Amino acid sequence: MPLPDPLITTSPRRLGGTPVFSGTRVPVQSLIEYLEAGDTLDIFLDEFPSVTREHAIAVLEIAKRALIAPAPAA
Repeated sequence: MPLPDPLITTSPRRLGGTPVFSGTRVPVQSLIEYLEAGDTLDIFLDEFPSVTREHAIAVLEIAKRALIAPAPAA
């Protein structure tokens, strides 16, 4: 199954503008909270079956790139 483009969407009419996995009502923050609590990706996916493993990993890759990106030159 191809990944949605974009991976994350927001809409003021959906969960008050909270970023969600595209095509779902699952907040991206939920994935982060599950991982912070020590839960595995599999547990998150079991709780939110509308999110695919590939979609969750792609969103985590976005977060990873944002965290390790070099700071802009001053």
